[in-house]
Amino acid sequence: MEKFDLETLVRPNILGLHPYSSARDEFTGNEGIFLDANENPFGQNNRYPDPHQRLLKKALSERKQIPVENIFIGNGSDEAIDLIYRIFCEPQRDRVIICPPTYGMYEVSANINNVEVIRVPLNDQFELDIDKMLSHRAQCIFVCSPNNPTGNRLQNIERLLREFHGIVVVDEAYIDFSSEGSFLEKLADYPNLIVMQTFSKAWGLAGARVGVAYASEAIIALMDKTKPPYNVSALNQAEALRALSNPLEFERQLAIILEQRAWLEKELKELAVVRHIYPSDANFLLVEVTDANAIYQYLVDKKVVVRNRHSVVRHCLRITVGTPEENRMVVKCLSEKVEDEESWRVGR
Repeated sequence: MEKFDLETLVRPNILGLHPYSSARDEFTGNEGIFLDANENPFGQNNRYPDPHQRLLKKALSERKQIPVENIFIGNGSDEAIDLIYRIFCEPQRDRVIICPPTYGMYEVSANINNVEVIRVPLNDQFELDIDKMLSHRAQCIFVCSPNNPTGNRLQNIERLLREFHGIVVVDEAYIDFSSEGSFLEKLADYPNLIVMQTFSKAWGLAGARVGVAYASEAIIALMDKTKPPYNVSALNQAEALRALSNPLEFERQLAIILEQRAWLEKELKELAVVRHIYPSDANFLLVEVTDANAIYQYLVDKKVVVRNRHSVVRHCLRITVGTPEENRMVVKCLSEKVEDEESWRVGR
């Protein structure tokens, strides 16, 4: 890879930006009479949160073995996505590459920021078309691995990191469900790499909205100065810290989900309405069925809600791995669907 010059990719207004300095930037102690931030002196959550999430970053640093200076905490991964556009993409001029079918917010955020999107679809094996991606000029590439909605780990990402002269964002929202390693191991090798992870999936904190980006110290510094000052609430920081403090519970829940993923795949394969189940490194299965629209509605009528992905992957439903009871209910309902169809044929 040629020498990487980060400043050539950053918008000039961001390079020259003087970030907002909050009261908690100017004084960081925990003891004393605080009359500096115009807070209400009464109440349990009356104080502004730490704008730099120091305790949470320290806990993550210890778990991931990544320096605090390489960690950004956001209001969900969606905030990190938006900041990447704000920092690296000039509206109405720059372009980004996405690889559908993939997570929809990459394109939505591009549209919000008025940045052109180049779509390079995954191939028939749901893998990256690296040559076609490298044939385009763009500021950033977004790849999701394990990918949503296909569930597979994407190959040849390192070639992108070596040969693409821009920012490569590897979204690892589902990495905890995969047996393969994380691209966090490659941070020191690739200054153009941003790895995104989240507390929403394996950590069970989707309601708390805590996303994480890992990158070079220079990129993290840009994200920190561009974000709003109090972007992650004290309540959400506390929830993430609580989860990190109980790794045994995390491992217990993860083991159940992985065991249930295998069970659900085995049971679904036995059903006549299921044509194919794609391999998954995530906490869901992409399932090709005989009639996605009809089966989706049938399940909704049974008060079982899955995701109809027919519009992005033909004939497919995306089924999240739930509790053992929930998974049995999905299989039961689909079995009843098969029985209903067979009874209808006999009746004719």
